[in-house]
Amino acid sequence: MEKLTEKEKELIRVSWESLGKNKVPHGVVMFSRLFELEPALLNLFHYNTNCGTTQDCLSSPEFLDHVTKVMLVIDAAVSHLDNLHTLEDFLLNLGKKHQAVGVNTQSFAVVGESLLYMLQCSLGQGYTGPLRQAWLNMYTIVVAAMSRGWAKNGEHKTD
Repeated sequence: MEKLTEKEKELIRVSWESLGKNKVPHGVVMFSRLFELEPALLNLFHYNTNCGTTQDCLSSPEFLDHVTKVMLVIDAAVSHLDNLHTLEDFLLNLGKKHQAVGVNTQSFAVVGESLLYMLQCSLGQGYTGPLRQAWLNMYTIVVAAMSRGWAKNGEHKTD
């Protein structure tokens, strides 16, 4: 697993400190952007509430639970910046789960764009080039592990 610099870790921790306390609204911003960029992803969410539109999805308690889980994964990554490798098994399994429900690895990049968009909207002037790069580097590490899990799950499906 790649490593982050001490400066990158500090930038991520400080920026997440305020955002992590109020996860769901920030997650809603992130998923709103995700569905703007890749509307077909709405079809992957099957809840009691029909997720035919972004607004339907975002008002669904089940979907808001998913938003919370995604934000908790980000929280876990931020909490483990000094030892991201300890999340390897968790992230591999998360990748397998995403493969099983039909998410393709290209969508991981769109989620990354949506994460950066949420950070930019939420942090305003605090969103700088170095901060963006730090988050991008962390997200790249997380997605690399998830992608390995996704690929492993795909191999098992063809056996």
